[in-house]
Amino acid sequence: MGRQRLPQPKSSAYITPEGANQLRDELDRLWRVERPKVTQAVSEAAAQGDRSENAEYIYGKKRLREIDRRIRYIQKRLDEIKVVDRAPEDTGKVFFGAWVRLEDDDGKTHTYRIVGADEFDPARGWISVDSPLARVLLKKGAGDEVEVHLPTGRKAYWVLAVSYQPPGSAG
Repeated sequence: MGRQRLPQPKSSAYITPEGANQLRDELDRLWRVERPKVTQAVSEAAAQGDRSENAEYIYGKKRLREIDRRIRYIQKRLDEIKVVDRAPEDTGKVFFGAWVRLEDDDGKTHTYRIVGADEFDPARGWISVDSPLARVLLKKGAGDEVEVHLPTGRKAYWVLAVSYQPPGSAG
C-alpha cells in the first residue's frame, strides 16, 4: 500500500463578489504584511549563527513556505474564478448565491447560502456549491422535497423559501 493520493476533485470556479474581495484582501495582507514580517524574523534568526539548531530560523523558514504556498494558491485561484454578481432570471429556484430556508425531518428550520468553495462558512450557514446538500438543492424551488445521502445516513429537507437577498433585508 503506497502513499499515493488521488487528486482532489476540482472545486467549482464560482465565487460571490464578497468572496473574491476577501481573497484579494488576504493576498494583499500576505504580500504586504505577513511575508515581510516573517522574512525579517528569518533574517534576524539567521544572523545568530548555527542554523541547524536555531528554532526561530527553522520555524520562520517553514512559515515562509506556508505563506508562499498560500500566495501561489490564491493567485492561481483568482485567475480561474468567475464572480457571480447578479441573481438568475428565475429567482424562485435555487442557484449559486441563493439563500435557502429548509425544514428537516425533525421540523427544525435551517437557512443556508450557496457560495463558492473558497468562501464556505458553516458558522454563517454558508455552504459550498460543491457540497452534497447544495448539489441536491440546485434548481429546486419552494415546496420541493430533497433527499441528501450523508455519511451518517439519509436526511430529507423541504424547501420553504428561496431568496437572493440576505434574510431580513428589504428588497
